[in-house]
Amino acid sequence: MEACRLVRRCPPARSLGLLSRAAAAGGPYPPRPPMAIPMTTASGVWRRRRAYEGLLLDAGGTLLQVARPVEETYASIGRKYESDIKQGFKKAFAAPWPDKLRYQGDGRAFWRLVVSEATGCADNDYFEEVYEHYANGDAWRLPFGAYEALCLLKDAGVKLAVVSNFDTRLRKLLNDLDVAHMFDAIIISSETGYEKPAAEIFRAALDQLGMEAGEVVHVGDDERADKTGANAIGIDCWLWGSDVKTFTDICNRVLISDWK
Repeated sequence: MEACRLVRRCPPARSLGLLSRAAAAGGPYPPRPPMAIPMTTASGVWRRRRAYEGLLLDAGGTLLQVARPVEETYASIGRKYESDIKQGFKKAFAAPWPDKLRYQGDGRAFWRLVVSEATGCADNDYFEEVYEHYANGDAWRLPFGAYEALCLLKDAGVKLAVVSNFDTRLRKLLNDLDVAHMFDAIIISSETGYEKPAAEIFRAALDQLGMEAGEVVHVGDDERADKTGANAIGIDCWLWGSDVKTFTDICNRVLISDWK
């Protein structure tokens, strides 16, 4: 909870059931009592318990979403270079890099390859403009309700960590989006020397949180990197987009509400 206050005060805690309905309707959110305090009503006492003590989150594609489609950004920047942009981003991104990290340091070598393969434009000035665009928080957004959910989980005593295959720009992006202060650990492949699904990157997160594998759940959008990697060392994993589709879903599964 203290971390939430460092940058800005968390908004009031919300009812998870009402939060779900509000999210579906686009808001606004109805208020409810603080998370740490049981609520006594005419129908009984409402309590919450943690199903997990910690939550690990993938960054790109889960916690961080691009503000507009990648192909639109590539094409928009490409116009000033008179480049006819191809639609090969997914193919380029998935190209194998055997026996080496994709995200070494600032990741420029990897992203230069991706941009060139995806667009057909090898102009270095074009690449630098694309690279710098995605180095700023304005190019990204949080999923709807993510900040609210992170505050809710922090208030409930759940420890939070980012575990991501990313380059050194990630810390700045999390700061730009005003969520870096929420996390008890930020584990980045370019800093640890291991990429998901390697067990070492997940163990680094457990070590920093001071927790065992069975106490945490990981949420990510990649079957192999996230689910296979986490499950291999005994960490439960929910796939973003299928197992959970909103941060409300995550809250409702990490925090279980009981009426007595």
